[in-house]
Amino acid sequence: MRTHLKRAALIALGRFRALRRENVRFRGAFASFDEAVAHVRPGLLAGYDHDRVTPVSREVMQQVPLWDYPILYWLKRLAPEITRLVDAGGHIGVKYRGFGRYLELELVDWIVYDLPAQVKAGRAQVRPQDRTLSFVERIEEAPAADVLLASGLMPYLNEPLTDLVRRMRVLPRYILLNKVVTRDGPTVVTLENFGVAEVPYHIRNVDEVPTALDMLGYDIIDSWTIDSLAHRIQTHPELGHATYRGYVARLRA
Repeated sequence: MRTHLKRAALIALGRFRALRRENVRFRGAFASFDEAVAHVRPGLLAGYDHDRVTPVSREVMQQVPLWDYPILYWLKRLAPEITRLVDAGGHIGVKYRGFGRYLELELVDWIVYDLPAQVKAGRAQVRPQDRTLSFVERIEEAPAADVLLASGLMPYLNEPLTDLVRRMRVLPRYILLNKVVTRDGPTVVTLENFGVAEVPYHIRNVDEVPTALDMLGYDIIDSWTIDSLAHRIQTHPELGHATYRGYVARLRA
């Protein structure tokens, strides 16, 4: 009885916050990307591919928080094997700039794949020292690479990971994923509040990405959780906490 009462109270609280239209970070729980887009509030942009969304949190994304260090560790460890990297969802090259203090980026051809609005902004902001940084709007346009990096992409990716990887010219030897948002139940799409826009945000079933990597022919050689980022959907707290994960996978010989 106590468990049922607690769940009912959580549901009531979440729906009350939704009715009040509180300025929460995550709102709604939908079965698909398209359903989430259909529920974007009037007056707000829908999705990430807009010029006005590009500056949101840009400076923060160029920093190197603690949860980036597993990725940095593996990029440094794999450096002798890396001559070209595809940074999927790399925005304007935020990781290229953030990691530049720690990696010899002049030795790595770093190709950012992102949506047209982000690519346009990234190309406009290339600095003279960004000699190895370039951008593509279609991952098929990127040359064969040693590494696919997707740090923070998975919540916004509106296709299976298997489809994304198979669109590359050649399967990369390594896949590095960070900030994969997971839950124990079925995949849910919520809406993230960007101020000027609401962006569909995938909280995936915990087995989805490991299964996809296995189907693609990869073995997971490292994984981690980012406990400090765990959260609930404020309007649907009964769905439980979202857990952020990272993976390093290597193509089977």
